[in-house]
Parts: sequence; structure tokens; C-alpha cells
Amino acid sequence: MVAGTNAESTVEFLDELNVRLLTELSADPRLRTTELARRLGVSAPTVRERVTRLEESGVIRGYRLDIDPAALGLPVAAWVRLRPGPGQIPRIIELAQRTPEVVECHRISGEDCFLMRVQVAAIAGLEEVLDKFLVHGQTTSSFIVSSPIEPRPINFGQ
Repeated sequence: MVAGTNAESTVEFLDELNVRLLTELSADPRLRTTELARRLGVSAPTVRERVTRLEESGVIRGYRLDIDPAALGLPVAAWVRLRPGPGQIPRIIELAQRTPEVVECHRISGEDCFLMRVQVAAIAGLEEVLDKFLVHGQTTSSFIVSSPIEPRPINFGQ
């Protein structure tokens, strides 16, 4: 769910047609409006209006390109947990935002406050990234060896 949205009103907004529309777009975000309309059995203007409403309501947050980091020379991926020192949370957020190797950063509960996914060309690159964060807290890293389940679309309750 998108932060700042009303969960109840969003769920009501997700009627059967919108769920089918989201399912189709999740499988292929590049589908043309005319093809979506054909698959859903509605008019193209109906599809455009519904997609616009889903975007404006925050249900559809964006459309992303999925690029293989290894194909760009960045085959080493790691999850890094970070436990900040006192008063360091804002500094860590700012550092993560300006560190291009940090491709995901999540504020989490538990002993650690942050979980980051880092993508680098070699282990030495990970060491450089970790060194930047070590002045703000304690890190623990785990290399991603394989991904038997790649990121997948959300199940819309079907």
C-alpha cells in the first residue's frame, strides 16, 4: 500500500475490472491501451480513464525498466543491514541517497534500522561502500548467491 493513501477507499476502488487491468499491466506494463481494452472487453477510453485514476490515486506508482546489473558489469549484489550510532539516522539516509551503488534502502524494525541492497562490480567495491557507512554505524552484509524467486507482481487477492 502506498504511504499516505486511505487503504479502505483504495480497496473499494479496486473493483473486478481494475484488478484485471492491474493484473494485465503487471504481466506487461508496455501493453497498448487498445490491446488492454480488447483483453478486458471494454473501450479504449475506459481503459485510459481507469489507468489515469489508478495513477492519480497512487495505486500505480510508476512504470519501471528491469535491467540485469550483471549485464552492465555489476554482478555482485549484497544485502547490507545497518545499525546506526546515536543521531546518525538522517546522515545515513542522506548518504544512501547519494551513493549510486545503493539500489534499495528500507527503514526496518528490529535491532538494525536499515536494509540496503548494494550492487557493485567486485567485492572491493562493496568494501568501499561499507567504509562510507561504517562511520555512522555497524554493518552486516550478506552476498546474494542466487535468486530462485525474482521480484514478482503482487497477488491482487485472486
